[in-house]
Amino acid sequence: MIYHLVKKDLFLAKKYWIVLFIAALVLPVFIQTKLLAGSEFLSFFLSTLFIVYLLFNSVSMAEDKFRGAAYLCATSYTRNKLVISKYILIVVLFGGCFILYTLTALLSPIEMRFLNLYDIGLAMLILHIAFGIIIPVQYRFGYEKSKYIFFFMIFLTPFVMPNVVKVLQNNSIDFAAIPISQPMQGLLFVLLACAVGAISLSLSSRIYASHDL
Repeated sequence: MIYHLVKKDLFLAKKYWIVLFIAALVLPVFIQTKLLAGSEFLSFFLSTLFIVYLLFNSVSMAEDKFRGAAYLCATSYTRNKLVISKYILIVVLFGGCFILYTLTALLSPIEMRFLNLYDIGLAMLILHIAFGIIIPVQYRFGYEKSKYIFFFMIFLTPFVMPNVVKVLQNNSIDFAAIPISQPMQGLLFVLLACAVGAISLSLSSRIYASHDL
């Protein structure tokens, strides 16, 4: 049943598929040309953040316009399943972006390294934190009231994040310095991302359960 809800979300955004597919291939290369060598994590994360947000936003816009959630709740689909499907959608989109990045690294005209478990886990954690905030707030205040806040937040990220990374590096704050292997750190990031997602899911479910459709 949740599978069909995720499929429905992807169908709602079908007119953006080609654009986002091309963006997933081109954006990492473009961003990488603007960054220092070895910044593949940033090029992957920033391009993924844009793509996931734009597709998620297009789905939210369509549902808000046609009151899709209200109609679905009148069927056998429960509100809890609708909420769960949104979080699964984020994971599916993240996986798709990772696959396309890997293809890009293989075919790129510039040198781009493949992502390791550390990069994947850290990107997944930050993405889950971002959408762990976005989804409950959207359920609480509605799409129209929250869309502008998150639009500016997402599109300011490329300007803010490289500076944050520089500050962390200048102050010798580096996750790689933790005395455990990088693959284990990556696995820890994935577990933390799952925990963040579970907490956010629980919050979103409670908010949506009391929401007047």
